[in-house]
Amino acid sequence: SLHDALPIFELLQETLYMTVYFLDRYLQSEGLTLKRNQLQLIGVTAMFVASKVEEWYAPEINDFVYITDSAYTAEEIKNCELKLLRSINFNVSRPLPLHFLRRNSKAGNVDMQQHSLAKYLMEVCLQEYSLAHCPPSLLAATALLLALRLLQPQARLSSAWTSTLAYYSTYGLRQLLPLLHKMALVVQKAHAPKAALKAVTTKYKSKKFLQVSDMAQLQGEVISKLANKDFTDL
Repeated sequence: SLHDALPIFELLQETLYMTVYFLDRYLQSEGLTLKRNQLQLIGVTAMFVASKVEEWYAPEINDFVYITDSAYTAEEIKNCELKLLRSINFNVSRPLPLHFLRRNSKAGNVDMQQHSLAKYLMEVCLQEYSLAHCPPSLLAATALLLALRLLQPQARLSSAWTSTLAYYSTYGLRQLLPLLHKMALVVQKAHAPKAALKAVTTKYKSKKFLQVSDMAQLQGEVISKLANKDFTDL
């Protein structure tokens, strides 16, 4: 998967987000004609292009051939690269949720645990096609709000989302509530006993990310109420 390839190449988090963006954009324009056996080729090509955009030292094309277990040749990846770039009109610039989260976290003077939990919440949402259209600034603001609320049991949503955060994020609390509900559903899905996609949850269990995906709050009352659109006493 894309998450498995990042540690192999020691790629930046930005590369993951840009890869998903390129993949979504390509599927948006070419998805109806794309065959299932071409998905891996599109995915690895999207990461190849994203690496060129985000990394100081991008892996060579043969490295991407290697991680597909030679299912595709370098020439096939090059041809796919051209198709992908044409599908996005060669526009490889994109503001990422990470950029907005860093700004908001600094403005809100949040601690590392709160910031790391917000990163986890954003990343687990990358797997949800229904959230692909969400503006990156909105995703970042909502993830930070949820992280702050989960880690401040005595707070309320209204007090966790301070006037400073509202100012710098440009989002008021009411604007965040619809996505907050959807994000809670995503968290429930990711932590279900038979969850199909576990790469992000496993990744954030490491000490590097302060083991935030293991927090009991992610399966607690706040998440349950938000998932049910019950904002009472929150």
